[in-house]
Amino acid sequence: MKLLFVSNLFPDAGEPYRGLDNVTVLHHLRERGHEIRVLAPRPVLRRRAFTPRDKDDVLRPVFLPVPYVPKLGGLFNHRLMAAALRPALSCLRREEPWDLVLTSWLFPDGWAVAHAAGPGPLALIAQGSDVHVYLNSRLRREAILEACSGAGAVITRSESLAHLLAGAGVEAGRLRPIHNGVDTAVFHGGDAVEARRRLGLEATGSWLLSVGNLLPVKDPEFLLRAFARIASARPEVRLALAGRGPLRPVLEAQAAALGLTERVRFLGPLEAAMIGDWMRAADLLVMTSRNEGLPNVILEAQACGLPVVSTRVGGIHEVVDASWKGDLTMPGDLAAWSDAVLARLARPAERDRLAALGMARAWPEVAEVYENALNTALAQAARAAD
Repeated sequence: MKLLFVSNLFPDAGEPYRGLDNVTVLHHLRERGHEIRVLAPRPVLRRRAFTPRDKDDVLRPVFLPVPYVPKLGGLFNHRLMAAALRPALSCLRREEPWDLVLTSWLFPDGWAVAHAAGPGPLALIAQGSDVHVYLNSRLRREAILEACSGAGAVITRSESLAHLLAGAGVEAGRLRPIHNGVDTAVFHGGDAVEARRRLGLEATGSWLLSVGNLLPVKDPEFLLRAFARIASARPEVRLALAGRGPLRPVLEAQAAALGLTERVRFLGPLEAAMIGDWMRAADLLVMTSRNEGLPNVILEAQACGLPVVSTRVGGIHEVVDASWKGDLTMPGDLAAWSDAVLARLARPAERDRLAALGMARAWPEVAEVYENALNTALAQAARAAD
C-alpha cells in the first residue's frame, strides 16, 4: 500500500515527541512493506523552517506552514488548513500517487484533508482531546462528523472515544478502536533493586511515580495535596514527578508549603529508557488527571509490571479493569484516591502477571491491527466506487 500520512501531530527536530504514537505506527507499517510519505502541516503565526528527526528521513516528511487564527479557530482554522493543503497535495499526487490518506486529529486536520485531498480512500485517527473537547463545540462537532462521514475507517485510541463519536452521530461501522502499542525493548519487567541502583536510589522505602506534563488538566496540585495525606501515614514513601510544564514553580512552592520538599523529587523530562527504569524501580504509578484519552504511560507501566492508582477518566478503565492491575477513583475525591494508594502499597503487586500483559501489546502486533483497518478503508472505497 502507498500511504500518505497528513497531520500536524508528527515530530520534528525541535519537537521530537510531538505525535510520537503516530510516527511509531508509521515506522512499523513501513516495516510491514508499505510505502509511506508524510505531509505535516504546522499551524504557525509566522513562517519558519522545520527539519525532521534523523530517524524519520525514510518517511520523507514535508513540513507545511499553515496560518491559523488563535482563540477563534473553530470558525476558520479548518478552512485555512484546507486552503494551504490543496496545492501541496496536488504536487504530491503528481509526484507519487497514493492509495490511501491517513490523517490524525479530527479537527482541523481531518476536515481539512477530507476537503483538500479530493475523492479517494481516507482513514482518520481520533487522538483524545479532539473528541473530548471539540465535540462540545457545535461548529467543531459538525466539522468532525462531516469528516468522519467520508472516511472508510475512523481509528480511535480507546473504546471510550469510539463510544463518544458514535453517540455524536458517527456510523458505528466506521469506528475501529485500537489501543496504542508499547516499545517492549524499553518497557519491560526487571529487577527493582537493580533499577534503583542504576537510578541512585536506596533499596528500601516506597516510591510513587507520576509521568506527565505539569499542566492543569493533569491536576498535579491535587496529587501533592493527596501525597501530603499519604506521607503522614507512611513516612517512608517518596514521590517522583517526571515531566515538564508551566506549573513546576507553583508545585515546588506547594511542596515546600506542605513540608514535602525532601520527599518529592521533580525529575523534569526524561528519555524513554530512564522512564522505563523508574517504572521498574517504583512501587506504584499515580495519576490524578481531570481528563484523559488512554494514556500510553499506563500501557508502558503495565509492561514494566507497575500497577496504577488513577482517577477514573477517559479510557483508563479499559486497561485497569481488574483489581490486580490497580485502582480507579472519581476525580476530585482526595480521601478516596489517597486511601487507594495506601491500600495498594500494603498489598503485594502481581508484577510478573502485569508485565506479561503489557508485553503482549508490542507495536508490531498493533501495527498489524492498523493494517487491517486501513485495508478495510480501501475495500470500502472500492465498493463505493463500483
